[in-house]
Amino acid sequence: MTTTHKDFIYLNEPDMIAAGVTDMVRCVEVMEEALILLKQGDFRMAGLSAMSHGAEIEFPEHPEFPGMPADGPDRRFMAMPAYLGGRFGTTGVKWYGSNIENRTKGLPRSIHMFILNDTDTAMPLAVMAGNLISAYRTGAIPGVTVKHLARKDARVFGIVGPGVIGRMVTESTLSQRPDIDRIVAKGVDDADVQRYADYIRPRFPNIKSIESVDSIEQVARESDIMTVTATTDPAGPSGFPYIKREWIKPGALLLFPAAVRLDDEFIASGDARLVVDSWRLYDAWEEEYGQHAYQNIGIVGMQWHRLVHSGAMPREQVHEIADIATGAAAGRQSDDEIILFSAGGMPVEDVAWATEVYRTAIEKGIGVPLNLWDSPALA
Repeated sequence: MTTTHKDFIYLNEPDMIAAGVTDMVRCVEVMEEALILLKQGDFRMAGLSAMSHGAEIEFPEHPEFPGMPADGPDRRFMAMPAYLGGRFGTTGVKWYGSNIENRTKGLPRSIHMFILNDTDTAMPLAVMAGNLISAYRTGAIPGVTVKHLARKDARVFGIVGPGVIGRMVTESTLSQRPDIDRIVAKGVDDADVQRYADYIRPRFPNIKSIESVDSIEQVARESDIMTVTATTDPAGPSGFPYIKREWIKPGALLLFPAAVRLDDEFIASGDARLVVDSWRLYDAWEEEYGQHAYQNIGIVGMQWHRLVHSGAMPREQVHEIADIATGAAAGRQSDDEIILFSAGGMPVEDVAWATEVYRTAIEKGIGVPLNLWDSPALA
């Protein structure tokens, strides 16, 4: 007999931790699965292209109605829905609001909730605290690239912008290259780097030194693996962290899940191998934002997309990490090869990690069951 009684579970942040949301090694594995399914086409996201990042509410600079927020840094609400196939087969949506002023209140800049649904009936399976899902999946995507493309003998990790996402990229990098024992960091100030060090040292006691440096150039010149995780500057590319070609070490892997600026001539020259999470994502952003996509989003893959479509370089110069992970494209070609990776972030990644954590929670009996109805009032 079928029953109309339906429950779902609520997972608060401690529940999420108990169910493994902070297991970065596992998260990197799951993100690799998600990227491969994405490349194969077994997914759907929003919009006619099925590739939209989501739907966003922005506020006017000068609201005319009382109570309406004014625009400000990271002042928005956004819904990011997706379906992911394969062994996941689930659908979900990340819903979040963001305001950089939250930091003055002891709150995260963005506050996320995630709803996971049964794809067949659309019944909710779980309502989940979403901040750790979002942070860990964001950090784990560069980790997939480290797994496949970083030099095995990498010893120095460099970071510009050692905030929350910077910590996550550090975790995923160190999970794949545990022989790294030195970190160079460029923060807002020494206190910013000290907060980062206080987070990293207890988790990775093999790190011998975490050094605060004064310039992006110093980070680039020292790093075998480097990331830039600074917040997008409202001024656009002129305000993004800038890296010159001559600063980059031979053989370095650079990870860009946030805003960064590189010279067009360097990118088009073929001096570095270019790798993205999904080329179709950049097509979708071009459709949505037009010529201002790179300026508005800051993800450097949009710069590469513009250079391809202007004819400045061939499309074949940009590779997708899923092809490298499956062997459809070659991995690192030499110890001196410089590799740049652009990651835009996609809701299929949230669905993948949320599904993994949800299933672990069910297996372990974690979470609070909540009743939706015994019998629906309208059916």
